[in-house]
Amino acid sequence: MPMRQIVDTHAHICDPVFDEDRNKVLERAADAGITAVIAVGEDLSDARKNIDLAAKHQMLRPAAGLYPTILDGAKAEEMHGFIRKERARLFAVGEVGLDFWIVKEESDKELQKEIFKSFINLARELDLPLNVHSRSAGRHAVTLLLECNAAKVQMHAFDGKASAALPALEAGFFFSIPPSVIRSRQKQKLVKKLPLSQMLVETDSPVLGPDPNRAMNRSTFQSPLRQLQN
Repeated sequence: MPMRQIVDTHAHICDPVFDEDRNKVLERAADAGITAVIAVGEDLSDARKNIDLAAKHQMLRPAAGLYPTILDGAKAEEMHGFIRKERARLFAVGEVGLDFWIVKEESDKELQKEIFKSFINLARELDLPLNVHSRSAGRHAVTLLLECNAAKVQMHAFDGKASAALPALEAGFFFSIPPSVIRSRQKQKLVKKLPLSQMLVETDSPVLGPDPNRAMNRSTFQSPLRQLQN
């Protein structure tokens, strides 16, 4: 039994890519010293699946969120209702946030910000941790979080400069680092600036693995939901 105890703070274990061998994946994780996995989601289907999976696997901690590229106020409201209803079974709101790598139009960015604000406020109201996606929008996400007095914040796979992370560190936010740190100069620079007390680990599985030849990456990988949107 490994002595170390590790929490994977951001994994898409509900993704269909795991449907054939999810049990074995979680068994290997437990053997490696993983004691808990925060199961994040991208939409309502993921949220429901995460709760169902957590009922079957003791190590899973379900979360619910709306992926930032889903620019739909009605779906955001529907997710709000689900999160309120399932508050007692959820461990976090996420993943939610901003994504300016995909979203380019200013009007779409403004809508994305409004949806993000709504989840920040909801997480505060329900006293749930917030799991934040901020690809190509790190500084903007941090600014918005601070403006909304966000608390219990996890910046997932932050891809901004270390200087953009400093205000978030001062506010007590946490930063989770994926296995891709071993091949990312940006994340290596970031890690050097992060205090251990505010650093978490994550896999973002099935993406951002250590081996670029084996790991899926969000720049090339798309879940069925993302494929339908495109």
